[in-house]
Amino acid sequence: MPPLVDAFGGLLIVDKEGGWTSHDVVAKSRRLLRTKKVGHAGTLDPMATGVLVLGVERATKLLGQLILTTKSYTATIRLGQSTITDDAEGEVTATTAAGHLTDADVAARVAELTGDIQQVPATVSAIKVNGERAYARARAGEEVELAARPVTVSRFDILARRDIDTGDTHFVDLDVAVDCSSGTYIRALARDLGEKLGVGGHLTALRRTAVGPFTLDHARTLDQVEAAAEAGEPVLNLDIDAAVRTAFAVRDITETQANDLRNGRWLEPVGLPGVYAALDPTGHAIALLQESGKRASSVMVVRPANL
Repeated sequence: MPPLVDAFGGLLIVDKEGGWTSHDVVAKSRRLLRTKKVGHAGTLDPMATGVLVLGVERATKLLGQLILTTKSYTATIRLGQSTITDDAEGEVTATTAAGHLTDADVAARVAELTGDIQQVPATVSAIKVNGERAYARARAGEEVELAARPVTVSRFDILARRDIDTGDTHFVDLDVAVDCSSGTYIRALARDLGEKLGVGGHLTALRRTAVGPFTLDHARTLDQVEAAAEAGEPVLNLDIDAAVRTAFAVRDITETQANDLRNGRWLEPVGLPGVYAALDPTGHAIALLQESGKRASSVMVVRPANL
């Protein structure tokens, strides 16, 4: 059977359920859309829920640019307990009563983890170490040491605090909201906050609420996508033109300029920063451009001459 989308495709914004890996979502989407050309921008852990951006058909080539954008999350951090994975899915490694912590104590340490920081990623992560994923090495029993790297946490707000006395110990659960740069591990924030407070910490819940301009308002569950496909309704949230207009600044170009870009030529710069989209007079996205010196060159030709 033919694919449900055209050769240019677009973006499918999925509200991922807990228990699914990002690869599971991609595999199911390939079956639903009847195409192998599906990829995702930014991995979500199986425990996490929320926004997962999928590119379909030619729009998969947009994902390299979308991966670089900011992410937003809501999460719950448990203070007073550490785990081997820095989240609730891992074995508990230490428990320390946290009931003595004041709101001021917590706020001071949160402030230290806000802004431009150096973060050691979670050991059980998808980062490659000598060609192999860190999580694979860790699960094989190896000692994995990852280097700290710069990330930006532009928002780290405490939304609520719950003190939990189990009888044996006293935990503190914090509901938080985080806006951060790509590559930031929320699990690592939970771990580091617990370490700074001297009681340990880990993540018990995580929901991604936005990837750049794409939010939960755009997202649908895979069940909803499947129902749309069965009903013959549109399955993509955004076709490739709408996706480009949503994600990038726009430059309007002439048909002559569009033909130049379709055939691999460059345009004169107009002073726009970063990567932006060039739209022809009909509103179709022709290319993503970036200016350097006296050229505005394509970083991706959306509609090449041979398509």
